[in-house]
Amino acid sequence: MAKPILTVPLALAVAALVAVPRAADAEPRLRTVAPASATPAQALGQWAPSRFDSCPATLHDRYATRGPDGKLYPAWHPPVVRDPATGRRCTFGHEHGRDPRGSDLYRWVARHFGGGLPFGAAAEALDAYAAANPGVATRHEDHVGHKVEWQDDVRLLRRARGGRRRPIGVTCDFLTKLHQGTHSADAFANDVHELIYAVRCDDGTRLLTTTFVRFGRPGSFNRGCQPSLPVTAPTTPALPIGRGRRQIPDRACVDRHVLVPAGRFSLFARGLYEDWVSSNRLTTRSGRQIAYWDPHFAVFDPARYFDHGSPGGLARTIDLCWTRTADGRRAAGSACDVATTYGSLTAPLPFDDPRSPFSGTHRETYLNQTTVSNRGGPRRWYTDPYGHRASRKPFPGALCQLVSPTDNTSRPILESQTFGAERPYSAPGVHAPN
Repeated sequence: MAKPILTVPLALAVAALVAVPRAADAEPRLRTVAPASATPAQALGQWAPSRFDSCPATLHDRYATRGPDGKLYPAWHPPVVRDPATGRRCTFGHEHGRDPRGSDLYRWVARHFGGGLPFGAAAEALDAYAAANPGVATRHEDHVGHKVEWQDDVRLLRRARGGRRRPIGVTCDFLTKLHQGTHSADAFANDVHELIYAVRCDDGTRLLTTTFVRFGRPGSFNRGCQPSLPVTAPTTPALPIGRGRRQIPDRACVDRHVLVPAGRFSLFARGLYEDWVSSNRLTTRSGRQIAYWDPHFAVFDPARYFDHGSPGGLARTIDLCWTRTADGRRAAGSACDVATTYGSLTAPLPFDDPRSPFSGTHRETYLNQTTVSNRGGPRRWYTDPYGHRASRKPFPGALCQLVSPTDNTSRPILESQTFGAERPYSAPGVHAPN
C-alpha cells in the first residue's frame, strides 16, 4: 500500500501550523495559516516544562490540530525540536510514539477528524454527554500519556496444523492512539482510557473509532506477573466496568523477579512488564454489535509499580536500583547497571531524571481481532463515548465512528501479532512523566 505525500495541519490559538513533507530525520518546517476555529479543547495547554525540559509551553501548544468538533486539540510532536525563537534545539521531555504521518492511514484518519490526530476528543465528548445525561462521570487524562503506534501491510494470520501460522489472504494497515500512563498512580484505579483505533484491509474492512476503553474494573487491576490475580487499589472512581483488564506490576512481581539473591540477574522483563488488554464493541441501543476490536498495549519499562506500603500505592521503579532487602536481595544487571553507572552512583536518581532507564518509552502493541458486522449499514455511526447507543444521527456527546458496510464475521480466529518492541521511543531529554 503506497504511502501518500501528506500535509499535516497544526494550530495555534490565533493561527495554525502546517508540517510539510520532510525526511525522517529532519526537523518539520512550519508555516502559519488562519484556522477555521480557534476554540481550545480542555486537553490543550495542559503541559508545562519541568526542570529537565528546555522547550517552552508556548512552543509545545503550537503542535495542535482541529478535532471533529472544530476545537483545537494537542497532537503528535517530536520529543526534540528547534525553537524558532532561539534557533536552538530544545526538548519537551516526553514522546508520543510513532509519527502518525508515516502511516498509510494518516490521510484518511486526518480527513475524518478535520485536520490531524487529536488527543483528548473522547474526553471532550464525554463532558458534553455527561451534561446531557446527569450522573455520568467525566474523565480527563494528562497530556504525556498519549501514544501513537501504527503498522502497514500486516498479513493476517490464523493457526494451522502443528501450531504453524498461515495467512488468510487479507492484508491490513493499522493505526492506534492510546492514552497509557505508566508513570503515575492513575491507572491503579482508573480503568477508562482514550483509544483511537483505525484499520483498513484489502477485503473491504474499514473501521475508525474513537472511544473510551474500559480496561477492566475501576478501583482494581490484575497483577502483572500473575494476571489471574486481582489487586485492590486505594480508591474506586465512579467509572463503568469493562471487559478488558490492566495488568500492572506490583511489589510481589518485584520481589519475585527483580530483587534477586547474589549471583543472579534480575528478570526485569518479567517483573516489570505491564500489559493493558482491551475488548471493545460498537453496539446499538438494542445491544446489536456493529464492530469488535481487541488490541492490547504493553510497556517494558514503567516508571512506577504498585506497593501497598507506599502512599497511594505509588512506588518508583528507579528506587529498586538502590534497594537491598534484609536478606540481601537486590536488583542486578541491565537497567540498574545503567542507572547506577555500574555501582559508581551511590545516591538514587529522582524518578523523573532523564538518566533513568525507566521512562515508559519501550512498548509493544498486540493486534488481534477486528470484526465488522455492518453489511448494508451506514458508514457513519454516532455513539456515546464508550461506543454504545449507536445511532444514524448525532446526539449530544456523540462521537462519529466510521464502519464499512461489510461483514467479515466468517473470518477464522486470528493469531495475535506483536509490533513496536524493536523501536523504543527514547530520545534526548525524555523522562518520566512520559
